[in-house]
Amino acid sequence: MVFESTRFDLQPYVGFDMARYVRRTYCSWENSGWQSLLVQRFEHVPVAEDMELPGTADLHLVLPVAGRAVMETRSGGRESRSAWTPGRLELEIPERPVLRRYRGDESMRSVQIHIPRGTVDAVAAQLGGRAVDFEAMASSLAEGDPLIEEAVRTVGFPGEAGDLYAESAATFLAVHLLTRHSRLPGLGAPTREDARVRAAVAMMRDRLADPITLADIAEEVHLSVYHLVRVFREATGVTPYRYLTRLRIEEAKRLLRDTDLVIARIATRCGFASPGALSTAFLRHTGTRPSAYRNS
Repeated sequence: MVFESTRFDLQPYVGFDMARYVRRTYCSWENSGWQSLLVQRFEHVPVAEDMELPGTADLHLVLPVAGRAVMETRSGGRESRSAWTPGRLELEIPERPVLRRYRGDESMRSVQIHIPRGTVDAVAAQLGGRAVDFEAMASSLAEGDPLIEEAVRTVGFPGEAGDLYAESAATFLAVHLLTRHSRLPGLGAPTREDARVRAAVAMMRDRLADPITLADIAEEVHLSVYHLVRVFREATGVTPYRYLTRLRIEEAKRLLRDTDLVIARIATRCGFASPGALSTAFLRHTGTRPSAYRNS
């Protein structure tokens, strides 16, 4: 699979006061003469308030490599809280501005990669010419991908490699992200059943703490339980129950990482009947107990 070299037309984050928040220690455009992939290494200030990041067209990967912080982010009308820790990948949604604040330590450093949108679109065309669900991609990548993490680390310290290396790396990253972390939904309006699956997932997210049943979800999206299970499995690869449990475990992991809530309170907030029920499900899905996960 060969693609024509794709150049960036504009500097990412035009108008952003970069010097206020980071010190750039490497830029592939300037230091390596690359045109097909922008790779940057940064040292970050330990505290930032109301840092406004404009949206960019390209696909932006962020890999923390040192330091720890608690990030509060507002993006797309939603607010979220996450931990900045080495190895925890993040993908910024293209064209979506971000407002962020955080408090961390003096050692915060990152490798950040911008894959040109032209490369992403060319790969998507080769994979069927369908639109890309970047939100699904970001959510999936947040669960971890050792291959992407290692690739970002390697590309972030490229030595004497030229632009052919950069172009190949950009294509590889785009192919892997599109095939492993995005379901590439079809162009145009979603099918009725796809819309109902998304409505079911939205209900699950909104009611994580509630003891909802399959019948509750099916009623919400106007399907029979049997039909719900069938279309949901076709769209996601798992049953609604397993998907809901995974959402609850991910929220429990976030609360264990980012808050000091006791495990009994976390169990309640994540829809588990007791700390024991949370511990059993957590062990089954992650291989460790909640207390051990928090201590690690």
